[in-house]
Amino acid sequence: MLFGYLCGRPKMSFNFMKLQRFLLFFLIVPFFGFTTLHKFYVSVTNIEYSETNKALQITTRIFIDDFQRVLKERYDLQEELTTEKNVAEVENLMQKYLTKKIKIWVNGEAKSFNFIGKKYEDDVTVCYLEIVAIDSVQSLTIENGLLYEIEEDQQNLVHVKINNSRKSLLLVRQNDKGLLKF
Repeated sequence: MLFGYLCGRPKMSFNFMKLQRFLLFFLIVPFFGFTTLHKFYVSVTNIEYSETNKALQITTRIFIDDFQRVLKERYDLQEELTTEKNVAEVENLMQKYLTKKIKIWVNGEAKSFNFIGKKYEDDVTVCYLEIVAIDSVQSLTIENGLLYEIEEDQQNLVHVKINNSRKSLLLVRQNDKGLLKF
């Protein structure tokens, strides 16, 4: 301690340097959390066959900010998705977009889905879709082109549960269509 004092570096100044680094670290690091948005671009679609209802029940999860961006670019949507203003218009545009970007063939036959509704969970939009009048499923072809126009690295996961069989697809811009057999 005396040596440090004689050399012009009292021990107290060393502790002050540690304190400065500590404070700097803990003051700067929290800002990184606010400046980074999600760095991965993925949607998740779950398809499940309900034998009781003879229907494919579909949920699609898309990050709200990505969905907002694509609806603004495609359809000039000015409203925030999560506001209570123009709910009917927002849902209409969501349905229009999903209908263009998600295509499903059951047993080789193209099917259209009904848009049931949507809800928001944290930073994700959950859309509910349904294809009715399905007696059985031997094969399912899914084309999912969600968000490719705004993000090249977009990946669309599709999880399917038919009877007791579970299968998944990872669809990307270069390969946005897959066939599953049951």
